[in-house]
Amino acid sequence: MLPRFARLSAPLLGLLLLAAAPIASAAIYAERGFGEKDGNGSIASDLNPAGLVAGIIMEEEGRRRAVTYQHGRIRELGTLGGDEGFTKAINMHGVVVGSAQTPAGAWHAFRYDAAGGMRDLGTLGGTSSYATAIARDGQVAGYADTSGGDFHAFVTKADHSLQDLGTLGGASSYASGLNSHGVAVGTAQRGDGYRRAFVYRPGAGMQEIGTLPGGRISSATAINDAGLIVGASETAKRRWHAFAWDGKRMLDLGAMIGQGDSYATAVNAAGHVVGSVNINGFEPMTFVYKEGVMTVRRRDDGLYLTNKITDAGLVVGAIYTGHKFQAFAVPSQASPAPPRRNPLDWFFLTVIAAACGAAAFRARQHLRAGLLGQRRHLL
Repeated sequence: MLPRFARLSAPLLGLLLLAAAPIASAAIYAERGFGEKDGNGSIASDLNPAGLVAGIIMEEEGRRRAVTYQHGRIRELGTLGGDEGFTKAINMHGVVVGSAQTPAGAWHAFRYDAAGGMRDLGTLGGTSSYATAIARDGQVAGYADTSGGDFHAFVTKADHSLQDLGTLGGASSYASGLNSHGVAVGTAQRGDGYRRAFVYRPGAGMQEIGTLPGGRISSATAINDAGLIVGASETAKRRWHAFAWDGKRMLDLGAMIGQGDSYATAVNAAGHVVGSVNINGFEPMTFVYKEGVMTVRRRDDGLYLTNKITDAGLVVGAIYTGHKFQAFAVPSQASPAPPRRNPLDWFFLTVIAAACGAAAFRARQHLRAGLLGQRRHLL
């Protein structure tokens, strides 16, 4: 039998449901996770135009596995002889970079393709290295230990050996982004010990980008082929603000957000920037800067980890379910927010509900009168 309110007149029921129904949330643009077993988690590190995801599966016990994922199928990339591995980036040809353990337990940068498998990129004379970015032509950027015990940013040469990019006068540096022109960005230590965002151009060496006004520290995370660089900088108030730098000026994206600490993590070919913002200690939210407009996504409409934005506008990373990460992707265009009710809305709903109640009462009275008339007729 239908619930009592379902037996109300159709026009009144339809009006009540129309007034009370919220707007549906955004459609899911990717599966949650890679179909990993219960208890395991996953993170999407990057996504190429063919829909091939470079990712990580995190076992319940803590072990990480480098994988790719496409059309419901996982490919295990393996390791360099050790137990763990993780991915960081993938290019349009499906070449993946990341880091994996050797038999001795050291982490080494790797370059993986389906034909040749996983290749150890080595170090700069030390024990460890990490690959962070890959260009269209297969050039890789990252950082590696030196024989002196520090770590330096690198890009790979044509023979896949590592080229030391040096520092800004301090002991260490690391590269985190690379474009198709061989221009790398990252963070390097100066002689005074402060870390600053840098851009490295072939033949020109490493150049400091600087900070937002009053800041002491900055870090660059990504660069597109047009040369737009994104990252984060300390401010005069000792907060972190995401920025975009076009070679002439540094745009304070965090000021456009207006609160919290923000970090830009990626930029696509169109100059759309994504990243994370932490407000009042709550879980991070995704922000998207697009066509001069800043949007901070609702927590139920964004990612916990915001890693990359594709040229097609898909933002990839992971959500957090409360006990594990799950790889996920959302469109850069936010879904409409649920409508906010005002007192007139609630008054309107109350009137409709009362009308429905009155109609139901009248219907019951007519039914009761009809039954009594039939009973008298029978008697």
